[in-house]
Amino acid sequence: MAPLALPLTPLRTSRERDTHPAVALRLPAIASSVSTVRTAVRERLLARGMSAQVRDDALLVVSELVTNVITHTLSDQVECRLSIGAGRLRIEVEEEIRAHTLPAPRTPDPDEHGGRGLLLVGAVSSAWGVRDAPHGPGRIIWAELPAHTEECH
Repeated sequence: MAPLALPLTPLRTSRERDTHPAVALRLPAIASSVSTVRTAVRERLLARGMSAQVRDDALLVVSELVTNVITHTLSDQVECRLSIGAGRLRIEVEEEIRAHTLPAPRTPDPDEHGGRGLLLVGAVSSAWGVRDAPHGPGRIIWAELPAHTEECH
């Protein structure tokens, strides 16, 4: 199934006057969708002149959040939105069906292969959180990062 680009309403708060949607994708909740989302985010951030550090951090965050939806929910689809504005990058990943528990960082045993995703998201993000989706039974997991362009460095 090919990715479906979605129209976006910019994410705005009273602090943000110039937020612009950059990416909106709805994909099947399957492992190969992680690569599709990473490619779309990478291309958009390159086109916007985002620094290599911002790109790397954003790719880590989007990979972890999309993987968590695929791994921990019964969603058939995952929606990813990326907005840039007011000096920040906001990544939102929406699941269709809420998992039984809220996403939360945990401390896995050293020998475990997984379980570090939200710890990594917290380490590279200025903020992250979870809220119920306004139009269905899903949740939105979001993260914000400073958005610096290559000219800033």
